[in-house]
Amino acid sequence: MVAYTQNEMVGVTELSKSLSGFIDKVASNSIEKLAVIRHNKPEVVILSIDEYERMKELNDYIEESEIADIIKSRVTHRTTKAEMITHDEMKIHLKSRGCNV
Repeated sequence: MVAYTQNEMVGVTELSKSLSGFIDKVASNSIEKLAVIRHNKPEVVILSIDEYERMKELNDYIEESEIADIIKSRVTHRTTKAEMITHDEMKIHLKSRGCNV
């Protein structure tokens, strides 16, 4: 569980009264994150766009690594020879099939 300092938590009512000020604090990195409290528990977290994009890229990387490990395992345990292609070749193949990669 993530810990929040006192200045990283705000109630919904207080947030609605001073939204712009809280956005400024997060955007300027005065605070790293802002947990919005409703019914005495955190409901959502507000992050800077840079932090969100960093987290998203890291999550995507982990997901792609897990997929690569699954593929490697399946190829290693095949009884017939498999043709390997590069990541770029796979992206081209997927795009030709209408996938947004």
